[in-house]
Amino acid sequence: MRSKKKMLSIAAAFAVVLAGGTYAAIGQASAATGPNLLPVSVANQTGRGEAVYLYVIGTNLSTGKLGYVNAGGTFTNWPAGANPPSAAPDVAIGGPGNGGRTTLQVPKNVSGRLYFSLGQKLKFFLTPDGLVQPAPWAGGDANRDILFDWSEFTYNDAGIWLNSSQVDMFAVPHTVSTTGSEGTHSTGTLVANGRTNVINGMKSAGLTGSVYTRSDGTVLRVLAPGKAADTGGLSTTYLDPYITSAWNAYANKTLTVVPFGDQPNLKYFGRTSGAVMKFTNAAGQQVASFNKPSSANVWGCDGALGAPNDQVVGPIARTLCAALNRGTLGTIDTQPSTNAGDFYKSNPTNQYAKLVHQNMADGKAYAFAFDDVGNFESLVHDGAPTSAAITLNPFTGGGGGSAPTTQPTTQAPTQQPTQPPATSTGTSLISNWNGKCIDVPAGNYADGVQVQMWPCNNQVPQKWTATGGTLKTQNNKCLDVAGAGTANGTPIQIANCSGNAAQQWVLSGAGDLVNPQANKCIDIKDWNTADHAKLQLWDCAGTANQKWHKG
Repeated sequence: MRSKKKMLSIAAAFAVVLAGGTYAAIGQASAATGPNLLPVSVANQTGRGEAVYLYVIGTNLSTGKLGYVNAGGTFTNWPAGANPPSAAPDVAIGGPGNGGRTTLQVPKNVSGRLYFSLGQKLKFFLTPDGLVQPAPWAGGDANRDILFDWSEFTYNDAGIWLNSSQVDMFAVPHTVSTTGSEGTHSTGTLVANGRTNVINGMKSAGLTGSVYTRSDGTVLRVLAPGKAADTGGLSTTYLDPYITSAWNAYANKTLTVVPFGDQPNLKYFGRTSGAVMKFTNAAGQQVASFNKPSSANVWGCDGALGAPNDQVVGPIARTLCAALNRGTLGTIDTQPSTNAGDFYKSNPTNQYAKLVHQNMADGKAYAFAFDDVGNFESLVHDGAPTSAAITLNPFTGGGGGSAPTTQPTTQAPTQQPTQPPATSTGTSLISNWNGKCIDVPAGNYADGVQVQMWPCNNQVPQKWTATGGTLKTQNNKCLDVAGAGTANGTPIQIANCSGNAAQQWVLSGAGDLVNPQANKCIDIKDWNTADHAKLQLWDCAGTANQKWHKG
């Protein structure tokens, strides 16, 4: 069974938290471990000129105390608060200017959030019971007109979990990545113009009330449905017609829930009687029952769909909530459904989750609380990490366009920018089959970013330099087989050049791009002709999707 679960510990610890719960994962204990202080870099590739402020806040898992972390990795408990809430100390860490990078240290046994705001510092408050975090959907919130977002993390002896959360809102596009014993992995990168696509998609669907625009015309965020309903921007009964239809469908047929992917024989069976859905196990014993949920219950995966931290009721509730958010309950009778092509076809449907997922390069997001059902969440993990990273991506463009070339602001980064030069003498690697180029998505040069196919545009993210058997990007990252794998289907990515055999390539006279260590070829996955198609390692078969030339 996967060890991921909703992070109840921090949600419970934050006694006065107006923002949504934390959904980073906690893992089981592992022999592998990371350093006491984990370097976490934040790179600014937004192309924007505002100052960036960073905050690391959360819970010390050893003591249960709430607090904050400074740039050097020291955890400090918050001072006592008051009623009405008193202003918290200013614990902002100066972030990177455009094109720059700032590296923080995160201590082990902390779980919480890494906030980043642009242009203004965030305002936190303290009560005698806990921390009041920014909640721009709440009336009178002091942070409503600030452009900000956050990623959520847990770092303990079982490793680092880091996710780009959209559970409450979609605001600042960013990629999260981890590097360690399990290689480099990243997620959260948008497709070209993904932020604009989400904003315009919500407006086209008649959900303008979910989009919040500052008086200067800056779109600050798109609120998730539950938060939009709280502000009056979405009907509180928006999803009710679909919920009723899906619920009533099981008055005359059986819903089968298989909550654990690694236990396919463990099944529960649901039938609806009136407004109640009752579940039995294989022996016919009733194990759970749920009242028909409201729209708010579905958006929040709570109330009638509350998921206790057990092995029966909680997993069934998670599955029901995911199916209702994805619009598959009532039409697909074995859940969870894991075919993304079936999602969001109900009427009405969760347009927010649909658009956020559609505009992620890898299709993964945390668009609602239990979006990890079926592994559709934007989360990365490493059991023995050496570093982690967050990249603040461009608000427009991307998907193969050049990285921003604006010079950094006066805030000096702690490391040299990883951004490539604006021009290049490198060459393109072009598919003989479809004429598209191997491309670094959105000009995002974080370790572990998977390369893609994109129409050739002669831009920097498509330029490669052959050196010593490697193929280097213009900021000296190497084309790499993820995890030094040799199996069919291993992703092709970029990573720090290490001299590893996984970064060696030979372009044969026949047009095969071969990794000699594996004796296998770079292959366009699933014969996908679309933009954003991924690349993988595969047995050299001489097929058209494995043929390349330089351009």
